[in-house]
Amino acid sequence: MPVARRETCDGRVIAHVDMDCFYVQVEQRKQPNLRGLPSAVIQYNSYKGGALIAVSYEARRCGVKRSMRGDEAKEACPQIQLVQVPVARGKADLNSYRNAGSEVVSVLSQKGRCERASIDEVYLDLTHAAETMLMETPLDSMQDFEDEVLKSHVLGLEIKDGSDAKDEVRKWLCRSDASYQDKLLACGALIVCDLRMKVLKETEFTCSAGIAHNKMLAKLASAMNKPAQQTVVPQSSVEGLLASLPIKKMKHLGGKLGSSLQSDLGVNTVGDLLQFSEEKLQQWYGINTGTWLWNIARGISGEEVEGRLLPKSHGSGKTFPGPQALKTVDSVQHWLNQLCEELNERLHSDLDQNKRIAQTLTLHARAYKTGDSDSHRKFPSKSCPLRYGTRKIQEDALILFQAGLRDFLGFYNCKAHGNENNNWGVTSLSVSASKLVSIPSGTHSIVKYFGGSFPSSSTSNQSLDVVIDEAAPSSPSGSGNCSGLVPNEFELEYPEDTGMKDSKACLDQQDPLCHLSCKADGLTEESSLVSPSGSEDRILHNEPHRDLPATDLRRVSNISSLKAVGKKKTAGKKLQGNCSIVHFFNNYHNSQSSLEQKNVKISSSLGSHSADNSHSTCIQVEMPAEHPHEEFDTNKSRCSVGNMPQGRQDWSYNINEIDPSIINELPPEIQQEFQIWLRPHKRPNVAKRGSSITHYFSPDKSR
Repeated sequence: MPVARRETCDGRVIAHVDMDCFYVQVEQRKQPNLRGLPSAVIQYNSYKGGALIAVSYEARRCGVKRSMRGDEAKEACPQIQLVQVPVARGKADLNSYRNAGSEVVSVLSQKGRCERASIDEVYLDLTHAAETMLMETPLDSMQDFEDEVLKSHVLGLEIKDGSDAKDEVRKWLCRSDASYQDKLLACGALIVCDLRMKVLKETEFTCSAGIAHNKMLAKLASAMNKPAQQTVVPQSSVEGLLASLPIKKMKHLGGKLGSSLQSDLGVNTVGDLLQFSEEKLQQWYGINTGTWLWNIARGISGEEVEGRLLPKSHGSGKTFPGPQALKTVDSVQHWLNQLCEELNERLHSDLDQNKRIAQTLTLHARAYKTGDSDSHRKFPSKSCPLRYGTRKIQEDALILFQAGLRDFLGFYNCKAHGNENNNWGVTSLSVSASKLVSIPSGTHSIVKYFGGSFPSSSTSNQSLDVVIDEAAPSSPSGSGNCSGLVPNEFELEYPEDTGMKDSKACLDQQDPLCHLSCKADGLTEESSLVSPSGSEDRILHNEPHRDLPATDLRRVSNISSLKAVGKKKTAGKKLQGNCSIVHFFNNYHNSQSSLEQKNVKISSSLGSHSADNSHSTCIQVEMPAEHPHEEFDTNKSRCSVGNMPQGRQDWSYNINEIDPSIINELPPEIQQEFQIWLRPHKRPNVAKRGSSITHYFSPDKSR
């Protein structure tokens, strides 16, 4: 329902710019030979010549209307030129029209706050520009005006017989006794005229406009004089404009609410609403809607221009009229797949160009039940969190349709079994992505925090998917998995020409964790420890040992500790596609060129899991013969190296140095791994004297 907002002031200058038969103009720009000829744009289907979606003004003068089919249009106007909309995936492709609309928006947004309402209409808030113009150049001192400005239509301006309309408009613009609000509207008329001329020059498109003190009046005015004209609505002419305006012509009143006003209150024009008090309207339609009706009857609307150059949502749909209705789930799935492919392309285009992601996927459909005329339009819309990727969107869209179909048929106590028809048909399908938000500045893939990079086999699009999955909501099912960190399609592979396979084979023999991770489903080569650049040759050729500096030992130990964490939950059962944080440390130490590791053998062993899911890990690093094994205890808050040779610094690692904000960005199951790793051992819960209920039943107590 519309929202009632009081007008903040009547000094605003709002314009509504509407393109003239826009689809036809786009096709005429492609084919200049169509200019001046009666023409129309038709849909792709061949039924009776296709459906008309745009008609030129030359064709309208011949009696052609948008409600006609192509064959009917040819009967009314034999010389009409019919141009078919481009087709992709068996449906209309409107991308060329969307792109042309963006060209217009880029021109109109130069003078004030701009709200793109649809492909071919825009709202402008020109208040600041009009105030600036009025201060710098008083209109009563201006003598020369562009001829296009003098063609403006001013509601309420009387044109006497025999007088020149342009002279009357010039007088109205230059009035010295005009109110401040009318002077602002006059400045707005000059600004809008200049913008319309720029649109024509830069895009070759004509447009019409309405200039008023609010969005509601501006939209009504833009349609009053077309094509390529503009209309101004002074405050003094508002009552006359609305008095005879049919109630169905007002925005939000073309449906059930308008019909209710006609049948229940006998309201046929907006002016008829003036006879009802605000309290009376509130009794009939509620406080909010009643107040809104009372306001629009007086031309009051506080709706703001939102300042949006980009669409609020993306959608893709198709109709299946008459015998084309879809009557099986398989046929519905086929078309859902086509619609979702288009939607996914538009989402990724929006992401690339505008750095926005959508959060909600919605499915709309229209269906019927054979023998029940009232069943039409009762198919419920369904929504869920949106997951990026064509396959994921297709899967979720089908689930939403099946849920809607169950509700639709359940209304008639019926059920659908597989592809069985059950006497239902779908006449319209659409999927849309809404709640588009900008990706927060500074949002990056999680690998950024570990100093590493993906292997060369990854692509920029896959990296974008990682960012999307981190910023976007979880999947509809809510199941915890690694999709928030790495998309299912994202597979890490080592290039064969780098010698990684030989290095991995060597490590497999030494590292039980590597051997185990290779067996885990979905974790192939993800948890193996890769030697620094160049170190694999030294390992294979058995070069002499070299002492590790304390700082380098710390790096190796950190990675080994995290590998032990990644091994958790793999004992006794096979992992089902889940991944561990250790995967992202594979390349971390590759960037540390100062590391001089020589024939280091690392072995990891996992301790038994305690009842509270905590675990202990023992990591041993085999040093040259003169050094004994050094043990690391990760169960303590600080991990220290014992029996360190004299002259070397003690190595220690403070777990408290881990930034908790980084952990919070990880998927839930990996957060759980870290929490278990970092959680200190609980103290034995020693009951105090008298704290147990058995204390009150001890033998020495009297009954």
